[in-house]
Amino acid sequence: MRLGKVSLLLLLLTLQSCFIQPAGNKDINYSNLVFTARVIRILDGDTMEVLYQDQPIKIRLAHIDCPEKRGHQPFGAKAKQALSDLCFGQMVTVQGQKYDRYKRLIAVVINDKKQVINQEMVKLGMAWHFKKYSSDPLYAQLEITARKNKVGLWQEADAVAPWEWRGTKHSLAK
Repeated sequence: MRLGKVSLLLLLLTLQSCFIQPAGNKDINYSNLVFTARVIRILDGDTMEVLYQDQPIKIRLAHIDCPEKRGHQPFGAKAKQALSDLCFGQMVTVQGQKYDRYKRLIAVVINDKKQVINQEMVKLGMAWHFKKYSSDPLYAQLEITARKNKVGLWQEADAVAPWEWRGTKHSLAK
């Protein structure tokens, strides 16, 4: 009889442990938080992953939209490389704003040279000001200047905005 009670107790403890969340930061809301983290992965020109307190966090750069790597949009691979050159492996300051529908943290990121990565991508001609989600006049002016100076993707007269590219059959190409 005693063995049965011990077995039952072990079973209950095992079941309980299945429902206890492990310690960690998985459920922390990083919106409106400023924190420092290491850039561990560059997914494309406007998306990266950082490691903060041993937790990976996907970051989508606020105010900008970059050429698509998927579907081979012109300058997609160059935009990814430019972002990598600006911050990969570095400790960066992340200024979280909100989450998008893909659960990425929308943020402004500052590298170890105190450069605002989001702005640098526009200055380099590797990103558009994403006016659908940003009304910041600085980003609008940075894009106008890059276009005028034919920097990066603005060397091409017929550059297609990423939101238009995604809406075409180009995004289906592999």
